This record gives sequence, structure tokens and C-alpha cells, in this order.
Amino acid sequence: MAADLGELLVPYMPTIRVPRTGDRVFKSECAFSYDSPESEGGLYVCMNTFLGFGREHVERHYRKTGQSVYMHLKRHVKEKATGAAGGAISRRRNGKVFLDLELNRDFNGDEYDCEDEAKLVIFPDHFEIPLPNIEELPALVTIACDAVLNAASAYKKQEPDSWDEEIQVSKHARSLRQQDNGVRIPPSGWKCQKCEMKENLWLNLSDGAVLCGKWFFDGSGGNGHALDHFKDTNFPLAVKLDNLTPDIADIYSFDEEEAVLDPQISEHLQHFGIDIIPIQRNGTDNGHHNTDDTNGMRPRVSEWEVIQESGMKLKAVYGSGFTGIKNLGNSCYLGTIMQVLFSIPEFQRAYVGNLQRIYDYSPLDPSTDFSTQMAKLGHGLLSGLYSKPPMKSELIEQVMKEEYKVLDWHQPKGISLKMFKALVSDGHPEFSSNRQQDAQKFFLHLINLVERNSVGLENPNNAFRYLVEERVQCCQTQKVRYTQKVDYLMQLPAPIEAASNREELIAYEAKRNEAEENMRAPPEPVRARIPFTACLQAFTEPENVPDFWSSELQAKSAGVKTSRFASFPEYLVVQIKKFTFVVDWVPKKVDLSIDIPDFLDLSRLRGTGLQAGEQELPDLTPPIILPEDTRDNSMNSSDSPEIDESAAMQLAEMGFPLEACRKAIYYTGNMGPEMAFNWIIAHMEEPDFAEPLALPTFMEPGPSVANSGLAATPLDNHPPEESIAILTSMGFPRRHTVQALKATNNNLERALDWIFTHTEREEEEEEETSDALSDMADTTEPNDSAFSNANTHSDSTLSPDQDASGPQIKDGPGRYELFAFISHIGASTMSGHYVCHIKKEGRWVIFNDHKVCLSERPPKELGYIYFYRRLSSS
Repeated sequence: MAADLGELLVPYMPTIRVPRTGDRVFKSECAFSYDSPESEGGLYVCMNTFLGFGREHVERHYRKTGQSVYMHLKRHVKEKATGAAGGAISRRRNGKVFLDLELNRDFNGDEYDCEDEAKLVIFPDHFEIPLPNIEELPALVTIACDAVLNAASAYKKQEPDSWDEEIQVSKHARSLRQQDNGVRIPPSGWKCQKCEMKENLWLNLSDGAVLCGKWFFDGSGGNGHALDHFKDTNFPLAVKLDNLTPDIADIYSFDEEEAVLDPQISEHLQHFGIDIIPIQRNGTDNGHHNTDDTNGMRPRVSEWEVIQESGMKLKAVYGSGFTGIKNLGNSCYLGTIMQVLFSIPEFQRAYVGNLQRIYDYSPLDPSTDFSTQMAKLGHGLLSGLYSKPPMKSELIEQVMKEEYKVLDWHQPKGISLKMFKALVSDGHPEFSSNRQQDAQKFFLHLINLVERNSVGLENPNNAFRYLVEERVQCCQTQKVRYTQKVDYLMQLPAPIEAASNREELIAYEAKRNEAEENMRAPPEPVRARIPFTACLQAFTEPENVPDFWSSELQAKSAGVKTSRFASFPEYLVVQIKKFTFVVDWVPKKVDLSIDIPDFLDLSRLRGTGLQAGEQELPDLTPPIILPEDTRDNSMNSSDSPEIDESAAMQLAEMGFPLEACRKAIYYTGNMGPEMAFNWIIAHMEEPDFAEPLALPTFMEPGPSVANSGLAATPLDNHPPEESIAILTSMGFPRRHTVQALKATNNNLERALDWIFTHTEREEEEEEETSDALSDMADTTEPNDSAFSNANTHSDSTLSPDQDASGPQIKDGPGRYELFAFISHIGASTMSGHYVCHIKKEGRWVIFNDHKVCLSERPPKELGYIYFYRRLSSS
């Protein structure tokens, strides 16, 4: 028999691999579905790629790759016989076998017995070889099987323990010298000192400089000024300001080029007026049940109970569209967003409606393909395969045990999004961590990923995209400028001063202050009740524009800005601005409720454009203002732009003319010698190759927008010529460059990344797709899909001045109906818990991690993010 098995496996030996360091072995989740070893058909692990496949998908992988040998893993879960729980030991044929992490958690009590089974399966004949079979199998096969069975989970590197072990204390932490320069950092309102970035900001712990970090693959981030500052000063440590608490301090050492720990971070922050000692982390270690407020008050029991509808007999629901999502530990922000998105027909149609096409054209490693994982997630939520009601015997048992409050113990545990989370968070410093995150930030992050990876005839982001009309007025000249920008989310202020119970709030504050002075227990908190109309009114109020440059005065002036809708989206996303920083650096959620309407009419907020009697500001761009230390020199010289001279000298040492090297550095945006070298190779034959770089001084006014396009918005569908010139100077084709800039809102660094990740062939396909979409825009109805619901309406139209290759804006009436909302429990977005409610088939349904039930009392007044669908014009 041994000889027979050896001969049988000989033709397949070259395809069987032993997992090496760095190989991920997917033993718990199918790449195309949420099948696992506990599923009826088990899981098949490819012995070459180590990807896992359910029974419905393994044949596809075999046909696509020709890989024939798979390890079939199956876990049999059986309920123990009555009386067997007292000390009985679960039987496992192979000891620990392949279920080393996540699968045991649902069946780790004394009521279940587990039996694990593994065997080799050879396709296409499905010949099976039981394991272990050490004596009969060739040595290489035995070693490979043993390595697969004992391999760690593909996601083990994301576990908190391994995360902490990777970060070491910085060598600069204890000897850091801080300058006594009087710098004090406020709790909000930060901006990079060298550009306009207001997020991804880092505080240098030596001199208190606030500067932006590097840009990320998804287009977020900054311009790298924090790193430039280190190169100029050698000040090594910086801490991220965005998510600073005593438990969370992201510290980076530019000298050591890695994330580090600083045991004295509290003292180093206090040097710049940041006292984070009072900030207390509440709830459990994973931040999931964080319900205390930040000032030591009593637990916010009412918020916890109201949002989760605790204490009510909620009826569990099952089937298509009622599948829960497991909480991986602080992953509820992701789960709630995905539940809402896949209740929208446009996302259902784009991914689930195109499931077979996406799967058929997926790459060899589908775990790294965004469209494949989105289709997999949508199918997992909508198919009903992972949301089946318990057996009748289980229901009877629960009634006998008087446990029929919520079907929890026997309710399906939902699907686990480990593969999806690993993909969408890859490379992102916040979402790749195991900490709680802001659901609003993740929504925008996912919108960005959908935009970058949209394929086929429909981009589901079109459902959210709309235009904002911004009117800026110079207070000195009274002249105005109207611009438009693309947005996906409406941020609505919550003015506490407009609370209907203002007197009650004032009395509460007085009692609270008195209790603090007399060291007594604080009074019962009072929740502010704010009318929704007051929120809309605050949204329309003018706001001051910091550092406004008046093109009429050719100087900075006071300016005010108002915003209106230039178009209305099919689906309106409204975020209530509940979170703020108080004076002592405590990130705090304001305790408030808003009478959110079920039906909303925003027609009066539509922009009107330039009005009769208004005068426009001249179409001029601000001059280039150089830093103070170079301003004097720039007034006497016309060729002193910001150039990395050390990089220029590196290129000059290779034999190129120095002036050509300086031009290469300038035109590639100081992005390093390698990029500049490519520019030199592409421009060596030009007649002015070695001529000095000549640019206007900072005193000269910039050209008009009409001539240069520098201030053009993404809606103009024509990127600035200066940006096009910089990218084409690197050797990229002009057509490809224009497409990249359009796709990234004219951001040079993001456009460069777009070019490297999109081949010209892909660009041509996208343009063909855009043309096809343009032809279909007026004829395609949203309810064509089998996954659409009866509440979808399509009376939207494309903006008449749009280019088919630009962003699709589907304008329509500004009347909406509420269909979903996401609520947050806790004191901060960096902790707590998220729950969502979605209206399905006329009934509100609560999605609380894996538990899905009919809602009895949806807490609409306590929501954080609201989702509205457009009503028909009839």
C-alpha cells in the first residue's frame, strides 16, 4: 500500500510545498466564502498556495491553476450526552490539529465534544488519503502535511500580543532633550506648520513642531513634513496627535525608522502643555464595553441599555439580509458600516450581482483582491447561508431552561471578517491595529478603496457622491467666490446652546460644580435635547475662513464661508458632530439626543450660484510664499525654489550637469534621486537640458485660473497643466497622467501612486467602461437587480456639464427617508461599541455584532451616523 500511495503522488510531488517563513496558511476561512472546517463540506487547503476553499469553490481553483492536491479539514462538533460534562475531555483525533485559534471560541464550553479530521484529496478524482499516514506517504508529503497542520493562523500577526512584542523602547526616550521655547499645544485646531494638512499630524517631542506625516496608499496622510523636519534638525521622536490617550500613543523614531515606545511620554507631553494623565480608559481591555464617561461619573447605563435595547424580548430573525458579523475585538466599527452598505441596492448590484464574473476573473490569490472580498462579504450577508434558524429541538430545550429572552446561545455566530479586515486595513496605521476606531473615518476610507478598485459598468460610490457649493466672501471688499467640491458625507453640527432643556442643563452644571467643590457624588447626568432644525440652522451659518487670501486685495483678509448643496445624492449620509476635545485634552462625547426625522426635505439648502448684485473676486491664485528664513534671499534671486541640494549633488556626481540635476529634483517634487534620475533620462535630448532653472519670484502674482488651472476643482475635469508637466517629465504618457490626476483630485503624490498601480491597458478599459456607463446613465434603473428592494427610487440625473470619465453626480430632489443609522456607546470613538439599526421590509432590525433581531424601540435620537434614501418625485 505504501508503494501504491508513493506512486500515486509522484506526478504531483513538484506541486506540493512545505510552508516557509512568511507563508500564510488559511485553515479557517474560504477565500470565496465563509465556509470553514466546521461547515458541512469542510475546508480544502491547497498544498501549493495554502489558500483555503469551501466545497463549492475548490473546483474553480483546480480548474484555474491545475493544482490537484488539497488537504481537507473537517471539525465535527457534537453535543455531549447528559451528565458527561463533569470533567469529560473533548476527543480530537490529531490533538490540537488545525484549529489553533479562532474556531474553538464558539464551542469552548463543557457542553460540546470536538473531533477534528484531516485528509489529503487528489482532484479531479477526489481520491482521499486519511491523515496522519506517516509510514505510507513520501517523506516530503509527510513534512508538508505536518507543517500545514501545525502552522499558525494566517492572522496571528494581528493578535494584540504579537503587536505589542514588535514595538521596543526607543534609545532616545530617556535622554531626549526638549527645548524651552514656550510652545503650548492646544487640544484642537491643529494644522501642519508647513502646509494646510489638518489630519495625520505629528508633534515633534523635541521642539513642539506640529507637522504632517507621510501619505498612505489610500490617498490619505500628508506631505512628509515631519520627516523633513527631522532631516533639518535631527530631532528624533514624534507622537501622533489624532488619537492620543494614556493607553494609546503612536510614537515614531525617525532615527530608528520604526514605531517605538516612550516610557516618559506623559512628561514629554506635559512639557508642551498636554496633560493626558486625567484621561482614564473605561470598560474592558479591548474597549468593547466602555460606558463610563470621562469625568468619573456613574456608568452611562441608560445609553448602553437604550441603544442595545437591553431587557427587551427581541425576536431573532434569520435568512437573507439578516446575517450577523462576529466582533473580532474592537471591530464593530467595521461591521456596522458593512451591514449598512450592503443593504443598499447599488452595492448589492455592483458586487453580489456580478459575483460570478468577479470570481472568475479574480487573481490567483483572491484574499488580496478588493472586489473579490467585497463580493464575498456581500454574498455572505445576503445569501442567508450563514443565518439559519436553530433546530426545533434546540428551541424546545431553551424553553425548558427558561432561556428564551434572546436566541443567543444557539443563534448562528455570524460571519468573521478577518480576511476582509486584513485586506482593507493593510498599510493603514489605525485600521490595521486592534484598537477601536471611528466608524465615520472607516466609511470614508472604504469609499476611497471602492473608488480605487471600482470595476465594471457601475461604481457604487455614485450613490453617495454629491457636490457642495462653497461661497466665500471677502469681508473687506464684499466680493465673493463660488466653488464646488465633491463630498460623500454631510457633517451636521449639534449646537448645545440651542438645547430645548437649556435651563435643566444649567442647573445640572451648577449641581455638578458644587458636588466637585464639596467632594460629593455627582448628580444624575442630564442629556441635552437638541432640535434637528437647530442642527440644520447651524450647518447654514457662515464660518470664518482662517488665512483667507483675497485676490482683490492681493493680501490676506477676513473671510466668511457658507456651504450649500450643488446637487443632492441618491443616498445622504449624515454624521452628527458629537465628539470634541475639552480644555484638559480629554476626548469627550457630548451627551445629547436629537429628534431625528424619518422624512427630510433639504430642498431649501440647494445652492443658487452667483446672485444679482454680487461681484466676483478676481480669478487669481495666491503667490508662492517662501519660509521666513529664505524670504530675503528669494527677493534678490529668481532661481531659488525649494530643492534638495544633496540629492542634486548625488546626481551630479554621476556625470550629469548640475543645473539639469537641480531641475530634475524640482520637477519631480523633491521625491528623491531615483525619481529625478528617471526625469533626466527622459529629457537628456532637450536643447535646454543643462540650462538653469528659471522661475518667477514669490512677489510676482500667480497666473489666472483661466490660464493655469491651478485652482481648478476636480469638477473641471481638466487637471492643472503644471501637474501634468511634472508627471510627464518623469516619462509617463500625457493621457495616462491626465487620467491619474482626475482619479485623485489632482493630488500629485496620489496620482503617482495611481500610475504605478494602474497600467495603461487598465486605463483604456476604465475609459471604455466610463463611456458605456455614460450611455446607460439615463436608462438603467436601480431596481433591475435581484437584490434591489421596492423602496429604491431612480429619478436622479447626471449633471449636464459632466465628462463621462469624471465623477458621476446623480442629482435629484432633496427629499429623503431614513433607512439606517449607526449608534456609538461610550465616551470616545477610540473606545466603546457600535450598533446599527436598518429598516428592512418595513420593520426596524437591530444588528449588534452577530445578533440580529427585530427592533422594538429603535433609538434614533442617539445615533451617530444616519443614512437616508431619496424619495421619488411623485
